[in-house]
Amino acid sequence: MKIIKLHNEKSLIKKATDNNREAQKQLFEQHSPKMLGVCRQYVKDLHHAEDLMLQGFLKVFTNLHKFKHEGSFEGWIRRIMVNTCISYLRKKNVVDLSDEEYVFNDAATESLENTSVDDIQKLIDKLPEGYKMVFNLYAIEGYKHQEIATKLGISESTSKSQLFKARKLLQQNYKIMNKTIHENK
Repeated sequence: MKIIKLHNEKSLIKKATDNNREAQKQLFEQHSPKMLGVCRQYVKDLHHAEDLMLQGFLKVFTNLHKFKHEGSFEGWIRRIMVNTCISYLRKKNVVDLSDEEYVFNDAATESLENTSVDDIQKLIDKLPEGYKMVFNLYAIEGYKHQEIATKLGISESTSKSQLFKARKLLQQNYKIMNKTIHENK
């Protein structure tokens, strides 16, 4: 099979839409590392995250004809990955999105400047699934609470509550991690 060198993303997408396997492979290779990272934000286990990423790419290639080139292609893929992960977590019933009311305040967060990405991911992985999902959608994906509420079928106040609890738990775990690091020096 002749290897096709395609550099123009628009051309690559067009060829992939026409079931050109080489173009699909190139799109997968170009976007899969970042999309695995997106899936890992929602699912702790690397193997499950990889499975979800593959399911997401199946949806990408199945629905490629629906991409209208109105936004970034990477953003379109990312949204599919996020939705795939949310669907998986909802089906597994591992998400507890309780509707408890909390008083919100602007608690100062400690600086994360000297914290590695791996350590931050470990802290996020320790969050309960409901907290983690809302935290990722809000803080990483940039959704607003109304959008999160609609996407997850919860109230806007529940979204805010889950984010508040996630941040509080992240702060507590960050302090514990820092204390452990300083004690081991």
